[in-house]
Amino acid sequence: MSTTIKIPQGEEKVTVQLTVKELMALSGIRFHGNHKLEIEARKKLNDALNETFDIDSSSDKDLIDYKLLI
Repeated sequence: MSTTIKIPQGEEKVTVQLTVKELMALSGIRFHGNHKLEIEARKKLNDALNETFDIDSSSDKDLIDYKLLI
């Protein structure tokens, strides 16, 4: 079964500044002893998403699960 999700303004470009290490952590490279690096990078992505689309974090019913966006 295939599910199609339509994301309004899904082709809009968003700029997020990441360090090279943060980018590497998000791409799957593991930095043993520094899991905080990936957490901070994901927080930057979530913050950019919230700012761009003015998402109210108190309303979880309208949020799209991060894993569905991949």
